[in-house]
Amino acid sequence: DVQLVESGGGSAQAGGSLRLSCAAPRDTTWYMAWFRQAPGKEREGVAAIDRDGSFTYYAASVKGRFTISRVKNMLYLQMNSLKPEDAAMYTCAAYKVAVYGDLDTRAYKYWGQGTQVTVS
Repeated sequence: DVQLVESGGGSAQAGGSLRLSCAAPRDTTWYMAWFRQAPGKEREGVAAIDRDGSFTYYAASVKGRFTISRVKNMLYLQMNSLKPEDAAMYTCAAYKVAVYGDLDTRAYKYWGQGTQVTVS
């Protein structure tokens, strides 16, 4: 089984920044993405990136504030200008099924355990 391990979550003030990381078990060409889920809400897609990082896609709520990137086996999410509504459990995902959209929760085969982000 494939393990994805997130790190970098924590607390930030509104307007501040955090950088999340996700480690895949090996250098991979899988499509990867970040999702988040706040208490009482459904999981939502945040950002996705293609195999070599040449294409990225963002949810409207984070576009211009968040940046997804990847290097070898690492996936990153740089989060700037954080808002209280960005607080959630952030999870990385990998290995996209082509029939679904880039930020569709059904699209990915492998998931991490998540890292908590709090914004006050």
